[in-house]
Amino acid sequence: MQQEIRKQVIKNAYMHGGKADISSVVGKLISINPDAKKDMKTLMGTIRKYVDEVNAMGADQLEEIVNTEYPDILIKEKKEERHELPDLPGVNGSVVMRMAPSPSGPLHIGHSRMAILNDEYVKRYGGKLILRIEDTNPGNIDPDAYTMIPEDLKWLGVDVTETVIQSSRMEFYYSEAKRMISEGYMYVIEENQQEFHDLKLKKVPVKERDADPSVNLEKFDKMISGHYSEGEAAVVMKTDINHPNPSIRDWIAFRINTTEHPLTGSKYSVYPTMNFSVSVDDHYLGLTHVIRGIDHLVNTEKQKYVFMYNNWKIPEYFHYGFITIPDTILKTTIIKEGIKSGKYSGWDDIRLGTLKALKKRGYNPETFRKYWVRSGMNKSNATFSWEIFDSMDREIIDYNTERYSFVPHPELISLQNAEPLKSHALLHPQRPDSGFREYSIPAQASVYFPGDEIDKINEGEVIRLKDLCVAVKKGNKLVYSNIEPEGRVKIIQWAPENSGDIQIFHPDGNIDKGKLEPLATEKRGVVQLERYGYVNLDGKNGYFLHK
Repeated sequence: MQQEIRKQVIKNAYMHGGKADISSVVGKLISINPDAKKDMKTLMGTIRKYVDEVNAMGADQLEEIVNTEYPDILIKEKKEERHELPDLPGVNGSVVMRMAPSPSGPLHIGHSRMAILNDEYVKRYGGKLILRIEDTNPGNIDPDAYTMIPEDLKWLGVDVTETVIQSSRMEFYYSEAKRMISEGYMYVIEENQQEFHDLKLKKVPVKERDADPSVNLEKFDKMISGHYSEGEAAVVMKTDINHPNPSIRDWIAFRINTTEHPLTGSKYSVYPTMNFSVSVDDHYLGLTHVIRGIDHLVNTEKQKYVFMYNNWKIPEYFHYGFITIPDTILKTTIIKEGIKSGKYSGWDDIRLGTLKALKKRGYNPETFRKYWVRSGMNKSNATFSWEIFDSMDREIIDYNTERYSFVPHPELISLQNAEPLKSHALLHPQRPDSGFREYSIPAQASVYFPGDEIDKINEGEVIRLKDLCVAVKKGNKLVYSNIEPEGRVKIIQWAPENSGDIQIFHPDGNIDKGKLEPLATEKRGVVQLERYGYVNLDGKNGYFLHK
């Protein structure tokens, strides 16, 4: 019973910030052993003794006892909150949905929201998830993005049913444009685009708006044949010239761009704008539902004109709120310039917010799914929480993550031990079957010690080298002690003399150089470096994940 009382006091203190509560412990013990009520005086006296003892401990000492004596305390029984996305409206059987990134670079964390929400609904209802790469702006394409985007989606666990590349559909867009021009829904403007924009703001149509469709078809053919230079002609979609939003009044549907395309070269110079190609593709690809950010609300209104003119069924649209992702570099132009100048090592530089960078740091792809499903389809704008995201990632990876020792800014310190010592610690404190990290330390050894810690230890102060021994500081040496200290003592990370060199890169640009214990030097993947954080190991380099 004494051991059970001690365990429950330690557990209560550990779960409540280092301070045990007597009444809580009493209730727990009586629920375990109702007969304990028969001698409450003795029970209370024993509990009070252990509470006083444990509450006098420091956090490090309490954590050490939990890790070594009661690792089962760390296994918390928690009811997993069930988070589900709301049902989609208008579902009749399976669904057809899409992701539509521009190939200006790889995907970043913001794109993961779009990908996962679409994927979740297709998994729920069945159907198709189309990856449509929207590459009709040849001046803003990274050729590597055609392979990087599918790689990112595969890593996220997003199941793509079909891939469509818009630049391969140019003749189809031309055909649809000619049909709509001939039906009077689009017209061509020449050499007066500034006038067109000025008049549109005044709700005044340009004279070309009422031109005969045959004239507009002829002009469109001349555009395709290369008769015009950039800026000399454009195709306009007729809408409501009196619409309260000037952006929705007659919008540009095709424009001339002579930049060479990485896939089609100089074959085409007339490209559809996003609102035309998206409308046409959404119909012919059979989209049932479109979910995207609230920043596309105006585009949705523009695209509905194409559906209305053609008597096409309009997909169900849902616009979720804008997410601000703080302290994160996402803008493709900034990243490209940084890579070009040498500031960033590549798209996977861990200072960036690309999925490649977050993968390199060691994030589990399931964390992205859990975060975005929990965030839901909220229409309100919000701020992304790295704290919550990291907490979710920690819950997912912790149980399968081995523990090792890392000493930053190391100094070799003499350990005055007359006899050999043995270090013995579980690879994972919650898993007794995980195996052990064991080291034999010879007599009169030296160990690596954190350089910024040695000056914080007073002469004659007793410390504990984690999982090894108790020692006393004497001069610039540590002297082994076989006397178990009373009360709070500092617990210090250390590493054997044959430890390996490592440098750990942080997302803020800082680099910690130090020593990694020998058993970890061949490890690859995420480990927890005790009292430091989770790190993705890759040879002599490590990439900091989070605490």
